[in-house]
Amino acid sequence: MKVINGEKLLLGRLCSYAAKAALLGEEVKIVNCGKVVVSGDRKKVFANERQKRERGGYPLKSPKLPRLPDRFVRKAVRGMLPHKKERGREAYGRVMCYVNIPEEFNSNMETIESANVGKLPTLKYVTVTEICNWLRGRK
Repeated sequence: MKVINGEKLLLGRLCSYAAKAALLGEEVKIVNCGKVVVSGDRKKVFANERQKRERGGYPLKSPKLPRLPDRFVRKAVRGMLPHKKERGREAYGRVMCYVNIPEEFNSNMETIESANVGKLPTLKYVTVTEICNWLRGRK
C-alpha cells in the first residue's frame, strides 16, 4: 500500500503516478488533498473551472462535478485511468483520497519529488482547497 502526502505536489503529476500504481495492483491512499496544487494563473484556473461547469446540457444527464477537495483529486485520478474498462474500474477502486491525514497513515507516508511545486518555472499556482471554496461560493 502506498500512502502519498499530497502537500505541495502538482495535481497532474500526482494523479498520473497514483493511476500508474493503481493499474499495477497497488492500493493507493492520497492524504492532504486540499494542499495539492494546480499550476497556472489564478484567473485562468478559475475561468477553466467555470467553463467546465457552465458547459451544462440536460440537467439529469450532465456530468456532476465535485466541489470537495478529496473528490476533486479522485476525479482527476479517474481521468488518467481507463475507467470504462474492467481493469480501470478495479484500479479506481484501489485509489482513496483524504482531506487530512488519518491516524493509521501517519507513519509511512511518501512524497513524489518529481511532482513537487518547486519544479515550476513560475510561482503561479492555486491549491485545490481554494478552487473548491470558490466553486462553493466561499471566498
